[in-house]
Amino acid sequence: MAASEEPPGRGGGRRANGALENEVIGVLHGAGRALTPGEVAGRLTASPTHTTVATTLARLHARGVLERTPRGRSYAYAPVTDEPGLTARQMRQVMEGGSDRASVLTRFVDELSDDDEDLLRRLLGTEG
Repeated sequence: MAASEEPPGRGGGRRANGALENEVIGVLHGAGRALTPGEVAGRLTASPTHTTVATTLARLHARGVLERTPRGRSYAYAPVTDEPGLTARQMRQVMEGGSDRASVLTRFVDELSDDDEDLLRRLLGTEG
């Protein structure tokens, strides 16, 4: 394979799993109700196969991001929390994966904008 060629299975409009997962979660948040894989697929900007959407939904369910209920011969999926809750959950998971929480939190706070730092102080009740 030449250096400029992409490996098999890449390119051709294929996107990373993270991008599809984010779009799927966005579709579910926007729907305001549980959706089946077919309903989700019909609302996506790209046209992934039904199997790809079903697999993505099953993975998100296994990770605890989505809940599912039986609907006909399939499942209907809904987010377990709203978008801010999901972001907070992701931040907590990243924190739990690190070995030095104090350093991570220190660097996180050091990189906050002045407005976000003020907001954090208010939320923690330590205005000053």
